[in-house]
Amino acid sequence: MKITEYSEDISLKRTIDQGTGEQRRVVENILADVKKDGDDSLFWLTKKFDGAVLKSLKVTEEEISDAYENVDKKTLAIIREAKHNIIRFHERQRRQSWMTTEPDGTILGQKITPLDAVGVYVPGGRAAYPSTILMNVVPALVAGVERIAMVSPPQADGRLNDVVLVTANELGVKEIYKVGGAQAVGALAYGTNTIRPVDKIVGPGNIYVALAKQLVYGTVDIDMFAGPSEIVILADETAKPHYVAADLLSQAEHDPMASAVLVTTSRDLAEQVSDEVDKQVATLPKREIAVASIRDFGAIYLTRSLAEAVDAVNELAPEHLEVITGAPFELLGKIRHAGAIFLGENSSEPVGDYFAGPNHVLPTNGTARFSSPLNVDDFTKKSSILSYSQTAARANGAKIAAFARLEGLEAHARSVEQRLEDHKNDND
Repeated sequence: MKITEYSEDISLKRTIDQGTGEQRRVVENILADVKKDGDDSLFWLTKKFDGAVLKSLKVTEEEISDAYENVDKKTLAIIREAKHNIIRFHERQRRQSWMTTEPDGTILGQKITPLDAVGVYVPGGRAAYPSTILMNVVPALVAGVERIAMVSPPQADGRLNDVVLVTANELGVKEIYKVGGAQAVGALAYGTNTIRPVDKIVGPGNIYVALAKQLVYGTVDIDMFAGPSEIVILADETAKPHYVAADLLSQAEHDPMASAVLVTTSRDLAEQVSDEVDKQVATLPKREIAVASIRDFGAIYLTRSLAEAVDAVNELAPEHLEVITGAPFELLGKIRHAGAIFLGENSSEPVGDYFAGPNHVLPTNGTARFSSPLNVDDFTKKSSILSYSQTAARANGAKIAAFARLEGLEAHARSVEQRLEDHKNDND
C-alpha cells in the first residue's frame, strides 16, 4: 500500500454508479410493466432474469418448514443470538410522543407514529445475506411497523435460500416474496394482486435495484443512496500490524471500488501494515477484488500527531471507523464524522456487521457528515400537536395576523381575526 504524508485535501469520495442511460431505460420499462400488468409481469420477468418458473410469488409455510430442516442448530443459534443483540440495541432508540401545557392553556406536543408498511429488499440468487434481513427488519419491528414485506430473487429452482427464509421467519416476517430486481421494487411501490404496496423500501441491491428505488422515490420513501463500502483505521504505534491489515482487507474484499485507509502517527506501523496486506491478500478467496480495491482506493496516511489524525478522520467522514490506539476512548469526543465507530483492538468491523447490535446500514461516500445509520426513527413519522386556548388566542391573535400580512396573506390574517372578534363579542 502506498504511504503518503497527510494533507487536508484527502477524500474517500468516489463517483457513485448512477447507471447508464440504457440501464435507466430498462428500469423505467420494467416499472411501467409492473404498474400495468402486476403479477403477470413479475412471473415473466422472474423467468427472464432469474431463470425460475414460479407457481406462486409468496413463500409458503411448507417452504419455511423445509428450510428449518436444512439449517443446522448451530447456525440457528447464532442467528437467534444476533437477533437478540440487535433488538436490544435498537430498543434504546425508541422515542416517545410528548405534550406540554403552557400557563396560558396552550398545549404543544409531538406524536410519534410508526409507518404502516415497509418493504425490505434482500439480494439473493446464489448468495445468502441473513445480516441484511436482521439489520433492515429489526429497526422496523422495534419502531412498531405492523406490516413488513420482504422480497428476494429466487434461485433457478424457484426457492429462496434456506438461511434467508429461516432468518425472516425468526423475525416474524409473514410476507416473503420470491421476486427480485427492479420488478420487486416496482411491486412494493405500486402494488400487484399478490403484493400490496408499502410506504417505504429499504435494503441493498445492484444498479437496477438502486435505479428503481430512485425512480419510485416520492411514491414511497427509501432508505439511502449507498456507495461502495469503506473503512478508515486510526492507529498509533500500539496497534498490531496483522490486525490492522486484516481489518483493511475485510472491506477491500467487498468490491473493487471499496476503500480501505489507514491513518497513523507511526511510520513503522505503516510499513509493517503495508507488508502484512501483501502477505494476507495472497491467500484470500476474493483476492482479485481485494487487490483492485487496495490498488485503486487503498492508502496509508502518516500524520504528525493524534490530533492531526483525528482531523484526517473527520475530513474523510468514513462509513466504518476503527480506533486502535493506546487510549481510544480519549479520542471519541473529538470524532465528529463517522457512520460507525469501533473502539479498541478487539472491535473489528465484522463484529458490528453481524453480531454486536448496532446497525450495519451506514452512510457512505462522505455522507456521514450529515447522515446516520439506519435506525428506528427511519421507520416512524412525527406529527406536531397544537391546541390554542382562548386566552392564548386573545393574547397573540393580533401579532399572528400582523405576521400574515407581512407575507401578503390576508386570508390568513382574517382567519385569526374572526376568532378575535367572536371572543370580543362573547365577553361584551
